[in-house]
Amino acid sequence: MIPINIRPMRQGDLQALLDILERTGMFTPEEIDVAAELMDIWLNRPEQKDYLIYAAEQEDDNSVLGYVCYGPTPATKQTFDLYWIAVDPRRQRGGIGKQLLDFAERQCHFRGGRLIVIETSSTAKYLPTSEFYRRNGYVSEARIKDFYAPGDDRLIFTKRLPESFPD
Repeated sequence: MIPINIRPMRQGDLQALLDILERTGMFTPEEIDVAAELMDIWLNRPEQKDYLIYAAEQEDDNSVLGYVCYGPTPATKQTFDLYWIAVDPRRQRGGIGKQLLDFAERQCHFRGGRLIVIETSSTAKYLPTSEFYRRNGYVSEARIKDFYAPGDDRLIFTKRLPESFPD
């Protein structure tokens, strides 16, 4: 597993993270625009409480490797949404995504969270994403047919957080 530091996203991370999203080949330009909008909110509206964005950086050279964006779900009690998780495609399969996911789960728990909800696409290119969530204890709760586009269903995964986390 690649040793990383996870820390709050900074202004200097913006372009590197947008480049990572583009290089993954997973996201449309419109989706990248949404990610950029959330990053802008995080960076420029510190009073907001909807989005929390943390970057992963390599321990030895501080290069940005990926990020996670999550936040409390409005009008719920202790439910969180995981909006984005992305890792530089050159560094995937090294445990960075798992470390970011574990970090987000612990932070949600620390903030009183009991449930995390993740949505993703049903298209073939997102099959590894769905498998990643399943391997990490998420269960498929719902499927909304043709949500994103005809033939592209919205898959909703959830995980109930434990009452305590091991050290």
